Amino acid sequence: MPTGDRIRVLIVDDSLVAREMLAQILATDPGIEVVGFARDGQEAVDTVARLRPDLITMDIHMPRMDGLQATEQIMAYTPTPILVVSSSVHGEGMGRAFDALTFGALEVIKKPEPRDWADLERIGREVIRRVRVLSKVRVITHIAGRRVRVPASGAPVARADKPGRSLVAIGSSTGGPSALLEILGRLPDDFPVPIVIAQHIADGFVPGLVAWLDSGCKMSIRAAEDGEQAREGVAYLAPTGTNLEMDGFVMRFCEPGAGQLYIPSADNLFDSVARSFGGRAVGIILTGMGADGANGLKRMRESGAATVGQNEATSTVYGMPKAAVERGAVATVLPVHDIAGHVQRLLAGEDD
Repeated sequence: MPTGDRIRVLIVDDSLVAREMLAQILATDPGIEVVGFARDGQEAVDTVARLRPDLITMDIHMPRMDGLQATEQIMAYTPTPILVVSSSVHGEGMGRAFDALTFGALEVIKKPEPRDWADLERIGREVIRRVRVLSKVRVITHIAGRRVRVPASGAPVARADKPGRSLVAIGSSTGGPSALLEILGRLPDDFPVPIVIAQHIADGFVPGLVAWLDSGCKMSIRAAEDGEQAREGVAYLAPTGTNLEMDGFVMRFCEPGAGQLYIPSADNLFDSVARSFGGRAVGIILTGMGADGANGLKRMRESGAATVGQNEATSTVYGMPKAAVERGAVATVLPVHDIAGHVQRLLAGEDD
């Protein structure tokens, strides 16, 4: 939590151009102060310990110590909100950016580049918004190794030809990618129903998130496609810039409403699942800022669906789950590492 009138930011990047561009963007907000720069991960670790900034913007590919290692060290010894600013939105580089989230970084956004100059005002507003929001997050010491594939829990699961639950819907935001990996990574490759997910994430990062999750899970992870039928054993992520709704098992893309703050909307997804599946669905709300998903999850619960909320202790930000609990939308509150097993028991008819 920022301790003074202004949010104190440390910029970490080996590129002088990138450092200067980020500094110029942040300087346009009088409530933000850039207190220092670091050109590699080791310098970042040392500077954080000395300056104690309110937030760090972290590059990934740097000499001497990269951003992934620096994030691990900082979150282990001087926990500070970290916003990963990456130029890679696909491939291995993107995977490493998302790996930083497992060590305690909060979000990933695309690095502003010189070719973005014509759109710099919009990009700048988004960077400043993220800095303002994430600087308020109370982070904790986070010591973790690199994620390895987690074995399935071994809980019995229903087969697709048995009556019962037919679909799982998930809503998540800040801290969501790590929570999704924790849950999806524990599910088997023959998971008997489809999973549909509304995760708030910056434009251009869904393909990278899909690839990152798919590499750590037994079940298949894909980007949703308009008009496609959701199939058992596959988890689908909604695209950025539009809402995902379910028409039975068919996925439909819908234009966001005027003034809609969170896109894709967990509320829209949950509402459509309540209409299409009623009591044959499972709704899960995970870590994130704000209250998106609380009303939709309540409608799912009222329609007879099983509803689950991530608990405060394992949430990066206990905003979305808290709002859902307060509105009576959540039937069961669990730590993130227990959600996969609970869902499998629900599908087997054991926890109804």
